[in-house]
Amino acid sequence: MITSRGGRILNYIVRQYITNAVPVPSQAVADKANLEVSPATIRNEMAQLERDGYLIRPHTSAGCIPSDKGYRYYVESIESISLPREEQYMISHTFHQVEKEVETWVSLTASLLARLTHNVALVSLPKATDCKLKHLELIAVQDARTLMVIVLDGAMVKQKLITFDTALAQPDLAIISNKLNDIYAGLSRNEIARSKAELTETEKKASEHLVDMMQTEDSKEYQEPYLEGWHFMLEQPEFAHSDQMRDLMELVEQRGLLKVILPAKLSQPGVQVIIGKENQNSAIQNCSVVICRYGLPKEASGTIAVVGPTRMPYTLTIPTVYYFSSVLGQLVGGLYGKESREEQAKQ
Repeated sequence: MITSRGGRILNYIVRQYITNAVPVPSQAVADKANLEVSPATIRNEMAQLERDGYLIRPHTSAGCIPSDKGYRYYVESIESISLPREEQYMISHTFHQVEKEVETWVSLTASLLARLTHNVALVSLPKATDCKLKHLELIAVQDARTLMVIVLDGAMVKQKLITFDTALAQPDLAIISNKLNDIYAGLSRNEIARSKAELTETEKKASEHLVDMMQTEDSKEYQEPYLEGWHFMLEQPEFAHSDQMRDLMELVEQRGLLKVILPAKLSQPGVQVIIGKENQNSAIQNCSVVICRYGLPKEASGTIAVVGPTRMPYTLTIPTVYYFSSVLGQLVGGLYGKESREEQAKQ
């Protein structure tokens, strides 16, 4: 068990190291931490924190820096915090100025989040857990070729060029589209596949293509996220001349960063913080990840995260990630005509 005084000393050292990125000596703690104890007592407390694994001394004569365990204690000791009202207003006002398109929302979130936290921001598009058809349109192209355009819940639009056995005029395709919309609107691919509706051979073929397109969407584990803020990461002293940055860039080039940072139990509500070696992949074990789900858990959800050095400003990053997840949750809820989890919790 860490003592109350030891906890105050540890949290002071963490805050100083986050701000200055240099080891904190005991004399600095004695002079500026306002603990009203002797320098010898502080040295003893810091030595005990070092023995217990909360602090690391890079060199014998140097001050101390927090370990992953020290950062974990600090994060767990942070009391309930929220983003300042003026920043909340700025973010909300900015979103009201953009078009009502999911890609625009996600791209804007990544850009603003990186700028506010000065670290790498990662935001994925919301993915439906089991997509449902909103509308289908068949458009004549040439001869027997037809363009199938489908709109799924969440304003997701997909298209595919298909070929029927015979050429069909646009009025005939419109009749087929209207019939299939009447039968399938609001259904999932499994419900469409199990439908017992009486269909012509052409309508059956269109239905098969529809199911294939929806299955492709359902089978996607996640979509490639929007990434912003690499220049902020490069400015951090930990990564200025580090192989760690090269490893991170390789993950991005291989489109594997989101898969690597996702914890196994991200489905639970709220922001999660993964610190240093708590990350499973060695490429990000010098980093911390502040990550959260947003959206409608049983309809469509995406991921929002900040990746940075373990020396990241947690008291800023955690509420910022949470607020953006709340804003995106409300926007996604609007697309589905439902309230997000955060809005439901307020009632």
